Amino acid sequence: MTDIHSLSWQNLLDETVAISQQVLDRHNLQLQIEEVGTVTYLGGGIARAVGLPSVQAEELVKFPGNCYGMAYNLDRDEVGIILLDDSEDLKAGCEVLRTGRVLDAPVGEELLGRVIDATGRPLDNQGAISTAKRLPVEREAPGIMQRAPVTVPLQTGIKVIDALIPIGRGQRELILGDRATGKTAIALDTIINQKGKDVICVYCAIGQRSSAVAKLIAELRQREAMDYCIVVVAGGETPPGLQYITPYAATTMAEYFRSQGKDVLIVYDDLIQHARAYRELSLLLRRPPGREAFPGDIFYIHSRLLERATHLRPEFGGGSLTALPIVETEAQNISAYIPTNLVSITDGQIYLTPNLFHKGILPAVDVGKSVSRVGGKTQLPAYRAVAGDLRLSYSQFEELEAFSRFGTRLDEATQKSIERGQRVREILKQNQYQPIPVAEQIAVLLAATQGSFDTVPVEKIKLVENSIRQAVREKLPDVCQRIEVGEQLNESDLTNLLNIAEDTVEQVMQDN
Repeated sequence: MTDIHSLSWQNLLDETVAISQQVLDRHNLQLQIEEVGTVTYLGGGIARAVGLPSVQAEELVKFPGNCYGMAYNLDRDEVGIILLDDSEDLKAGCEVLRTGRVLDAPVGEELLGRVIDATGRPLDNQGAISTAKRLPVEREAPGIMQRAPVTVPLQTGIKVIDALIPIGRGQRELILGDRATGKTAIALDTIINQKGKDVICVYCAIGQRSSAVAKLIAELRQREAMDYCIVVVAGGETPPGLQYITPYAATTMAEYFRSQGKDVLIVYDDLIQHARAYRELSLLLRRPPGREAFPGDIFYIHSRLLERATHLRPEFGGGSLTALPIVETEAQNISAYIPTNLVSITDGQIYLTPNLFHKGILPAVDVGKSVSRVGGKTQLPAYRAVAGDLRLSYSQFEELEAFSRFGTRLDEATQKSIERGQRVREILKQNQYQPIPVAEQIAVLLAATQGSFDTVPVEKIKLVENSIRQAVREKLPDVCQRIEVGEQLNESDLTNLLNIAEDTVEQVMQDN
């Protein structure tokens, strides 16, 4: 028995040795040199470290506890690092390791319908997100030879914008105005209006209150818009480093879909918070301050972000990325430092004024100070036929109305212009979450420009407008369809639309 047991153990030992030798033969032992630095300073969302002589700019570095940062200042004696996580558990003297890769973000279809931060961590309690691909957060904008003209409209569903300040797919249109004037509401309505139009939407919240972001997400879910949306959030309580990289990460996520030939809309809400986060980081990193304590490259950080929005040529995929950056002004000062920079970078601006907001004229768009430098070329032919002179006549009405407040006696023609302008202004009012289809907008605007509303009391304008929209939808479905696909309206179509509008006005006035 003893011999049998000894033999069994010997066989087992021999087999183990043979397997171990096979593993050792296949294993190629390699020495790897790791640079391990030491944190010398920590505070305010930044860290300084020594002992990383080969670290590269914008390289991801790792702290204890799976905390990450991005190398930003490469000085002779130390490295300035932007922290991307909370630093409560870190302290001076702890180790910091190089990762050998630049900061990247997850991309893919799996992100649709999710609420995440810039690094891809879920914030919606719906489980982990598994994506097969990650792309660098900082990417070069497409070259001039890769870009195509902006030719296709991006319909917002808002009459005053689609008719007077149109936006094209691939355009950068700035939305600016004082606090609580409806800037986010316009962006939200635009996202909701993309339902069924095969447009992917990315909403990027920077430094916003958590309650405001939660309310916006709830509205998107209620209106079934989250199916084609990605919400990237860096709240006001997050480290300034995460707020700084968030718009770049959101743009990388959007560019993934653009590279597949899709149309994408991205909203940055808002870039004044982004600029303030960058100013805070720059001052802590001892970068020289400039005007209003902003660093000298504040223009560059926004220009390299917004230049990534464009319409690509067919040989490069043919996709488009439309940017709607939002910036908050103070005391209606649109000539402040950051707003002026962004106005010069973008292809136009939509300015919202508190004066109109307090009068109940919503959306509170100041037509005179708003402009679209590209969108007019993308506007549907039906708009050009109906609303071509509307912008000029509406601006003239506003001047006449301001002049009439002095109590000056007005001639009959001027009085009629003011009365028509008041009705046009009432028509351009629109409630939130009620986007209007293109054909219905055309019918109402045609009736307004041709004087069909001149006999309607101002307080009944909305009632008549809703009746016209319903009548056109029911009686001229073929015309509506041709307007939607971008066909030119002929004289017969315009006459039919106008006749229905006038008959509807007459019927509504008789019933009321």
